[in-house]
Amino acid sequence: MRRARERGHLEVVETYTGIGSNTRVRVLGRVQMIPAALRRTGRRRFPTLLLRRNKEQLVRGWRSFVRVAVPYSQVTVHINGSTHQFESDRGGIIDQTIEVNLEPGWHTIHLESVDGQISEAPVFIKPKEQRYGIVSDIDDTVMVTSLPRPLLAAWNTFVLDEHARVAVPGMNVLYQRLVSKFGQETTPVVYLSTGSWNVAPTLNRFLGRNLYPFGPLLLTDWGPVPQRLFRSGTDHKRANLRRLAEDFPDVKWLLIGDDGQHDEKLYGEFARDFPDSVLAIAIRQLSNTESVLAGGRASTSARWRRHHRNVPWVHGPNGAKLIQELARIGILDPDPAAAELVGLSESLANTSRAVPFPPAEVEHEYKLELDQAHEPDHASGATEAR
Repeated sequence: MRRARERGHLEVVETYTGIGSNTRVRVLGRVQMIPAALRRTGRRRFPTLLLRRNKEQLVRGWRSFVRVAVPYSQVTVHINGSTHQFESDRGGIIDQTIEVNLEPGWHTIHLESVDGQISEAPVFIKPKEQRYGIVSDIDDTVMVTSLPRPLLAAWNTFVLDEHARVAVPGMNVLYQRLVSKFGQETTPVVYLSTGSWNVAPTLNRFLGRNLYPFGPLLLTDWGPVPQRLFRSGTDHKRANLRRLAEDFPDVKWLLIGDDGQHDEKLYGEFARDFPDSVLAIAIRQLSNTESVLAGGRASTSARWRRHHRNVPWVHGPNGAKLIQELARIGILDPDPAAAELVGLSESLANTSRAVPFPPAEVEHEYKLELDQAHEPDHASGATEAR
């Protein structure tokens, strides 16, 4: 951090989407050091002076992990005409709850670093009468990642171009229908993942490109803790589920996850401890290939269903099947076209999982192949014309 200061870098708060009620709001951000020149020009990426233009379109995951986080830094939050002072934790993270009265809907608050750099953060305030919300996992639920295998996790996180990440077929349609059913402008949608805060901008861009509802990310810091080298992902999810139940006691959450990690166990425990906070649990079933890459299936939902029959569970390999299952238990309206969507989703699931080359290079190679394929036809046509 001292060297970053010597190079003229400034402390800046990278803001994340917050969430709250009409009496309190949860503010999220991360203090980092970035070059002053990039901050002045608004360019939040690394210089690419020596790269070809099509190379500049690549966004590799490792870029998010080379910025310097600033621990124990003072941050000023400006919200609704008042100011609040907080200190970032050892990973530079700001995760604080502020008592404030705001109208329902979207608001913009401001976070100021010690260097006077001000960043804007969107905040969603849940209407008092809203009774339903969505909590969703990300890895292998909305995006195919096969995360638990360390080498594959490193490849997907640090090397793979973010545009090569693949969405789970039909899940965006499922989420849009749920939001339309619960309230288009009033439904809180929270994405709870064991991913690092470093990849928050990448995840936001992915969700936006694939038309998922906009909502806050609840991620974690991959740094060490006194008990272990890496933080526990299950403890992170368990703590945030409990915090959502305490912050929004009047909301019933539809919990969406997959059977490849610990979602079934965590959701089952949450349903046991907070039965009034759970509307239903929807589990996406991994394919055989995905389950092998993810380290196997958890296969624990049967035990939780048996002990907590008041909470409905549904399963499906894709969004279309989950739409059918949620309609069967009355959460969504029946859809005659859902059966066709199931077949389409299954066919999409069998397509390639990643693009090894930049899109521009793939298109260029494809055009070359087409030109070469048509050259004999043009030559024969010219011979016949003679």
